[in-house]
Amino acid sequence: MPELDLSALWALIAEPMTAWGMKLISAIAIFFVGRVLARWARKILRTALQKAAVDETLVPFLSSVTYYGIIAVVVIAVLSAVGVQTASLVAVLGAAGLAVGLAMQGTLSHFASGVMLLMFRPFKTGDFVEAGGVAGSVEAIRVFTTTLKTPDNVDIVMPNASVWGQTIKNYSANATRRIDLVMGVSYDDDLQVASDVMRRILDDDDRVLADPAPVVAVSELADSSVNLVVRPWCNRDDYWNLRFDLTRRLKEQLETAGCSIPYPQHDVHVHQSGGVRAA
Repeated sequence: MPELDLSALWALIAEPMTAWGMKLISAIAIFFVGRVLARWARKILRTALQKAAVDETLVPFLSSVTYYGIIAVVVIAVLSAVGVQTASLVAVLGAAGLAVGLAMQGTLSHFASGVMLLMFRPFKTGDFVEAGGVAGSVEAIRVFTTTLKTPDNVDIVMPNASVWGQTIKNYSANATRRIDLVMGVSYDDDLQVASDVMRRILDDDDRVLADPAPVVAVSELADSSVNLVVRPWCNRDDYWNLRFDLTRRLKEQLETAGCSIPYPQHDVHVHQSGGVRAA
């Protein structure tokens, strides 16, 4: 019986074991270093987003996406270090990601729009806006939806794509607003008297701002009236109350001053022609 050569057997086993051992140590090192880098990147990104005053809903989401994205790259690097062919794995993951993206195209559109809303902040919670064909106060801005409360206390939940993809009017963005009123007087009235009455009403109201100065001017010679525009500026919170008060006071004071506020009317003349009465 031939004698077993242990040294040759050990040399045969030791070489692949050493190669595998080095690959395993390299893979472990890559994993732990990559994990540390992922945590470090998540922490740095979270701090940067908080300093940039990004919405609190978005901060943990973006930091988590960054962390797991780095971990995915690290796992592929670990598999490559131990000799696993990762090209096919990356291709499969890419195809799966594409399929999921196509299947969730609408949802991802809402998500992308939500990220844009939270980052660029065209409005904030509490603002009165007109967006997506709806006007109301902003109750909540989430990643996929935005909630508005209408003046009659109805909650409207809209997908973010319909908000970001259309014109947004933010009525709360500026500290002051201009009220635009149109008052009509008769062609027989004295325009100077009407203008003086309107200016006196504006001067007597403390809510009307002196700068910018209010405007009272003749704007149109209409079919039934001479129209004057009344454009005072006020603080944002005084807008509706001042508008309602001015509308009533202008009507009352113009009538007191002898000005009439005409309305459309038709005059019918009846005459006889050839024994037939026509209108």
